[in-house]
Order: sequence, then C-alpha cells, then structure tokens
Amino acid sequence: MDKAFELEPGLDTLVCNAGSFFDLPFLEMTRERFDKTMQLNLASAFFTAQAFAKRLVAENRGGSIVITSSTNGFQGEMDSCAYDASKGALVMLTKSLAVSLADHGIRVNGVAPGLIKTPLTSQWMESKDRSLLDHYEKKILLRRVGAPDDVAGAVTFLCSEAASYITGEIIVIDGGLTSCQIGRM
Repeated sequence: MDKAFELEPGLDTLVCNAGSFFDLPFLEMTRERFDKTMQLNLASAFFTAQAFAKRLVAENRGGSIVITSSTNGFQGEMDSCAYDASKGALVMLTKSLAVSLADHGIRVNGVAPGLIKTPLTSQWMESKDRSLLDHYEKKILLRRVGAPDDVAGAVTFLCSEAASYITGEIIVIDGGLTSCQIGRM
C-alpha cells in the first residue's frame, strides 16, 4: 500500500479483487487448503482495505473501496465449502466496513460476480465436453457466461461520483442466474 501511495499520492479508490479456489470435497478438505483460501480470499481484502483506510483517515480524505465477492457468498455450491464461506465473509466484510468507515467519508461496496469466463474458469469452459457450460448458459437468463468487462462496468460505477450516495451494497453480476429459481427448461 505504501508503494501505491508513493506512486499515486492522491489515491482514493481501492478494488480488492484477489481470490481463487482451492477446495476439495468437504470430507477431503485439508486445513492447509482451507487456510490458503481464507488468507487469499478474505484476509488479503481485510488487511489491504485496512492499510488503505488508515492512510485516508490520517490524511482526512474520503474515498471508495470495492470488494469482489461472488454469488457463492449467497448460495452454496457442491464441493465449495471454504470458497463459499470466504465469499460469504466478504459480503459481511463489505457491510461492516461500510459501517466502520462511513464517518470518515470512505464508501465501501461490493460486487458479486456469477459465472465469469476467466483463466480460472476457462479450463472447463473450453473443454470438448460442453455439457456443463450448456447447462449454465441455459439457466442464465441472458443466455451467456459473463466476461470480465461485465464486472468492470459495475466496479467503475461504484468507484465513481455517480455512486456517491451508495455504501454497504453488493451488486450481483450474474446475467440473472440467481434471479430465477429453476431457470429455463
């Protein structure tokens, strides 16, 4: 964080976007993988936001923090217990930080992407067996998997003056996947 402020002294926006998936089925999950998940997905966001906020508070400046969670923060997924728990914790961290930092003029919001094509997800999306991808594309109301730009637009909005009266909110970006209980048949 010191290096970031050294390069950009007027920095007033932070996006906490680090995360990955290390789960095994619940009965096989190891403490090492659980801790790795929590360190990367949750603790890194917590302590990066803390360092950022300390600097802004010391300089009596406001700002904006956006935390990337996931739709897994609201809904469980098979063999994803640690990941889901870390993403649910990020949802609550977003709300708690919004409460803690409001008096300092620092807004805290989050995004909860659904299925987005990234290097992490592209392995199974680009496989020859398209059955799982076809299944999701059928369930997603907009009939496609998301792209990183779909998330970037929401993050840009939350960091902008257009969102100056928004704090403690999570925008779900999933093409309508979690809006429809059963999906298309």
